[in-house]
Amino acid sequence: MQHRFAYDAATALVKTTGGTVRGYVWDDLTIFKGIPYAKARRFHRPEKVSWEGTRDCTSYGFVCPLLSPDRPNGELLVPHRYWPMDENCQNLNIWTPGTDEKDLPVLVWLHGGGYFAGSSIEQEAYDGQALASRGHCVVVSLNHRLNILGYLDLSDFGEEYENSGNAGTDDIIAALSWIRDNIQAFGGNPGNVTLFGQSGGGAKITTLLQTPEADGLFQRGIIMSGIIGPVLADQNGSGKKLAEQLMAALHVSTAKELETVLYADLARAYLAAKPALERAGEYVGCAPHKNRFYYGDPLVNGFRKETIGVPLVAGSVYGEFTSFMPNPVYPEGMSREEQAAAVAAVIGKEGADASIPLFEKAYPERRITDLLLLDFIFRTPEQQYIRQRAKDGGKIWSYLFNQDEKVNGRQTPWHCCDIPYIFGNIDLVPYTQGEWAENTALQEEIFGSALAFAKTGDPNGALPAGEDWLPSTKDHEYTAVFSKKTRVRDNFDAELIPVYAKYMAPVFRERMAQTMADVAH
Repeated sequence: MQHRFAYDAATALVKTTGGTVRGYVWDDLTIFKGIPYAKARRFHRPEKVSWEGTRDCTSYGFVCPLLSPDRPNGELLVPHRYWPMDENCQNLNIWTPGTDEKDLPVLVWLHGGGYFAGSSIEQEAYDGQALASRGHCVVVSLNHRLNILGYLDLSDFGEEYENSGNAGTDDIIAALSWIRDNIQAFGGNPGNVTLFGQSGGGAKITTLLQTPEADGLFQRGIIMSGIIGPVLADQNGSGKKLAEQLMAALHVSTAKELETVLYADLARAYLAAKPALERAGEYVGCAPHKNRFYYGDPLVNGFRKETIGVPLVAGSVYGEFTSFMPNPVYPEGMSREEQAAAVAAVIGKEGADASIPLFEKAYPERRITDLLLLDFIFRTPEQQYIRQRAKDGGKIWSYLFNQDEKVNGRQTPWHCCDIPYIFGNIDLVPYTQGEWAENTALQEEIFGSALAFAKTGDPNGALPAGEDWLPSTKDHEYTAVFSKKTRVRDNFDAELIPVYAKYMAPVFRERMAQTMADVAH
């Protein structure tokens, strides 16, 4: 196949509020990479940026520095890309069917990695080319400040640091403001912006909904494995004790001096100070800070009525973190009694007797031993979020990704494994190749549902015939269970999750600790 390519002084030029940018043409798309949307001093709010002449935007921009170096690991399950890091990381990337288009839906990707890691290009599946081309929409991805650069409360040290505990969120708001002011020049409709993000990226959508300054900057949200409860909890209280320990370790006496110390030294001091503060229940940063700018987790503080009209799609995958862990391998052909005994050996007979009948009702297509791989860390707060938002009057559609992949014979879905499907990028990752026909059909359902939602505010139209995906209510969670036989089910695992969580939680904590120790070594 011969590709269309154009890059010259007269092609792919767009005038923005900051200056003119030049991208390149690739097949049916015009692509821009590394467009600056703001600049910022460390710990301060972002400011508008401008330049003279035409800025070449054909290379990805810097990504935010990490607290510690990446260690390549698990690349078959989550293929990564690594990129140069710098604090000057406020930049975004755009894939558009054409700058001469008008009013195309805009999808803005917020990357995962919690609030402390990741980048707009970290995963190979984040590439927006297929989504923009096949979906005929404008796709944007962005970088913003993370970890202590983006989430370190210094408000006790002066008004200029009043919202330093949410500087990373301020960056995202600056990017969305830039999109509002400029995306029409790239063919997009600034009044039809859908945020979508996975893990920390999904959590950032919930954070933006609780942040008044983000109001009106997006119209819809797709939250993928992003309602995580305590795993990504807010940081409350004052960051004063942490800041004073950083100052002492770095031999400085003011917050102003913290602005200019080498980032590597700042990160090293933070990593040394964090464990003891965390054990004592003190503020440790690296997550949103509840204050007058950010109203806090809605499950704790209530949903803001101003954004209850923003429709959402929210869901997770069957296994999430559990699928990464060292789990026993149970051979095919085990009898029901043998499988039940295997489950009882892990969570006890009482837990097995209570959980297995509910599991068989919720997941009749699965082996009983798959119960031990079922996620409850994400699913529990997710169910609470969906029901409470629906009760408050919000429109919210629920989903679960329930497709195993051909890894080690068969592996339950893991955290991140659904990302290639929504981007239309299953051809970019290895693990989807094992059941190509099934996975291609599943991709069309997920991809098509996301596009329908971005275009109309309703995800229906791509599921199998007869499957009507209703928004949830306070009493009914209508869940699109995506798999080789996608179905919409009502309250299908509502009884199971709390019962199973009671018995599995201690086992999960032990296995998670072992997994993290193995990764560290």
